[in-house]
Amino acid sequence: MLLSSDLIDRIKLPFRKEKELFSSLRDIMGFYPRRIEYYKLALMHKSVSRRNAKGRPLNNERLEFLGDAVLDAVVGDIVYRHFEGKREGFLTNTRSKLVQRETLNRLAQEMGINQLIHASTHSNSHNSYMGGNAFEALVGAIYLDRGYDSCMRFMQERILSQLINIDKVAYKEVNFKSKLIEWSQKNRVSLEFALASQTKDDNGSPVFVYKAVIEGKEAGKGKGYSKKESQQLASKEALQKLRREPQFIDAVFAAKAARTKMEEQPVATVPETEEKADFIVAKPEPRPEPRPEGGNARGERRRKPAAAPAEPAAPAPEAAAGEEKDEFDLSDITATPKEMSREDIIAMAEAAAFAGAEGNQGQEV
Repeated sequence: MLLSSDLIDRIKLPFRKEKELFSSLRDIMGFYPRRIEYYKLALMHKSVSRRNAKGRPLNNERLEFLGDAVLDAVVGDIVYRHFEGKREGFLTNTRSKLVQRETLNRLAQEMGINQLIHASTHSNSHNSYMGGNAFEALVGAIYLDRGYDSCMRFMQERILSQLINIDKVAYKEVNFKSKLIEWSQKNRVSLEFALASQTKDDNGSPVFVYKAVIEGKEAGKGKGYSKKESQQLASKEALQKLRREPQFIDAVFAAKAARTKMEEQPVATVPETEEKADFIVAKPEPRPEPRPEGGNARGERRRKPAAAPAEPAAPAPEAAAGEEKDEFDLSDITATPKEMSREDIIAMAEAAAFAGAEGNQGQEV
């Protein structure tokens, strides 16, 4: 029995698409999937989810949950080994920067994961977390397909060695205190940092707790092993409260009005506390191959067209109103004729001096 060409093409199409997915995942992860169904599910957004034989929805939300937990463990392991002797607070802060939503979104974009996600057009254009969610789901798929060690190799060899500088992430400091001070000065509200308590931990290290107080109202509290660290954390919590709770801003300005006997509105927006993922190394754009001089893309030499008859040059347009003319222009330079003799030059200089003297006499009269 012979099959028609259309039927053969319809049979080949699913295999061709699956081959392309295998190749794309190989480029992203560094290895081929064993069970492709996990990865297909990881790239399926809930906007296009379908139900299985038991009536349960099929999308990447469960894999996202699993991948989030695995990612925390893997990154925590890497950070712990990389920064030997660092305190728990430093390690926690570094890990949170590496797994925060904005970082994962950037990674998904740079690695080409976004182009593989199956989602409706509406959801794809309005969901800014879709790429980061798919990244977590992909980690969950790797864990189910190949285990924890493969997740570790994926993060070390594909992410931290190629796309992220872990040292730059760790030591990048966002000064929340300066942001809060700047906002308070622009809005002319009082701000102070009050020491709430000072204790020692089990190892005898001092522990500080500071409060950020705006117009007499507690805005944030921070705990750290130094005054600087605790005040930074208190400032971050205060900025988050100012952004998320409009009623708190109203209370702050009501207290200011009672203090100054003047009613004012905020003049400066509250700074964001999200840290920008500018430590991700973007892949360079491929450069086009240079074409041979005088030839086309195939290297064939083109014939020069016949020269058109020259037309008289159009006069230069006058400068538009309000447009400044360049102070120095080549047209301002004129050459002295070579045939002028020394006597001619002296005569010209005497004539110019005589004309200047007559002008001055006329002004005196």
